[in-house]
Amino acid sequence: MEKFLLVGSGGREHAIAQALCEGSKARLYVAASSNNPGIHALCLKTGGEMKTLDIHNPAQVAQFAKANSISLAFSSPDATLEAGVSDKLIELGIPTASPTRAASRLEWDKAFARKLMKKHNVPGQIKYGHFKSEKPAHAFIDELGGNVAIKPVGLTGGKGVRISGIHLATIEDSKKYASEVIKSGIGGKGGVVIEEKLDGEEFTLQAFSDGRKLYGMPLVQDHKLAYEGDSGPNTGGMGSYSDANHLLPFAPAHDYFEGMRIMTKIVNSFHKETGGYFRGVLYGQFMKTADGIKVIEFNSRFGDPEAMNVMSIFKGDLFSSLHSLSQGDLKIDGYFEKKATVCKYLVPEGYPIKSLTGQKLSVDLPSVSAHGAKIYFASIEEKEDGNLYTLSSRTIGIVGIADTIGEAQSLAEAACAHVKGPVWHRKDIGTAALIQKRVDHVLSFPPRKKDYSEDHDLI
Repeated sequence: MEKFLLVGSGGREHAIAQALCEGSKARLYVAASSNNPGIHALCLKTGGEMKTLDIHNPAQVAQFAKANSISLAFSSPDATLEAGVSDKLIELGIPTASPTRAASRLEWDKAFARKLMKKHNVPGQIKYGHFKSEKPAHAFIDELGGNVAIKPVGLTGGKGVRISGIHLATIEDSKKYASEVIKSGIGGKGGVVIEEKLDGEEFTLQAFSDGRKLYGMPLVQDHKLAYEGDSGPNTGGMGSYSDANHLLPFAPAHDYFEGMRIMTKIVNSFHKETGGYFRGVLYGQFMKTADGIKVIEFNSRFGDPEAMNVMSIFKGDLFSSLHSLSQGDLKIDGYFEKKATVCKYLVPEGYPIKSLTGQKLSVDLPSVSAHGAKIYFASIEEKEDGNLYTLSSRTIGIVGIADTIGEAQSLAEAACAHVKGPVWHRKDIGTAALIQKRVDHVLSFPPRKKDYSEDHDLI
């Protein structure tokens, strides 16, 4: 009997675990940071085990893996990759389908990724600067006219980015935040990356990678801002949608091919630069602009919530697919259904500023399923009394699946009503009005001089 170890216990991991259990007979073992009830149930169902431990401690994770004779491991959250959990598992001789610490540097060191793109002429580059002192950082902000995106070099759980005109009202606000990142060590001591602010529409392209070739997943658009109408503070993501043709209403096939070309080139560039291979899930965050597809950032794992969109429609053997990836010979044993999906994240009252924790929730699972929706538990805990309680981050992801985005949105919205308690969600995600706003934005771009649709080789 094959044994699969998943490291992590959020909504993204619940989606991965569910897809694994639906398509293979492997026993599920999970190194968890909290008692996720959905993942725990899957472990019990397959004869596996979920153990709560310090998932950022490679030795603890490795001990759990060794004790259970794990056949294949996948470390999911970004911070576990930076901590070297994959490296420790590989050191024990356990096939591992998540990137090493060196490979995941594409995510946890934003300056490294930008420099790699520049050195190896990877498409999608933008103006940027990497700074560890305030004076040159402020000068670069002035040089860009204050139209900037400011990012800590290291990991911040998707909440460290500040953008002028959205989070930063003035040039002085931008300079103040750049100084704060440098002096306070937000995201670590690597300093701050300041980039030109782009005008366009963001989208996510995720792909399996064995270090040489990639297999792309459906395009997804996430919604980072907390409140309806795209306002409020940054979050880890309030929800996302994908279309039945695996593209997006504003992003046709040539945008998909360009994203794949860029991601393949960054994987190849990483190998040329280091001699190592990126084996795992690579997540490209792109922006479609009037000047083509630009890279916002790379992540070294599934997105959250984007994993819920793609894993909910994956049909096949995820264990076999990830195992082939770990061996450097990628063969996807399955496919993604031609279905549209809409994910809506239910979050605690007060999120993302100060979440109301420890609040009891009631979830009517049969009614959620009756609406044709899937439910993924995230920052939520089942206590000894058998009840569910909110933790500090996003609580539950609800995914509607249908032939069209509109139908999927209606299913997700109806299913959200069957979660009772002090949680809320963005009701506009996946609605026709919000999607049309995206399309109209792209249609407002002036025509490009060069059409890259015929230039999408993946070499």
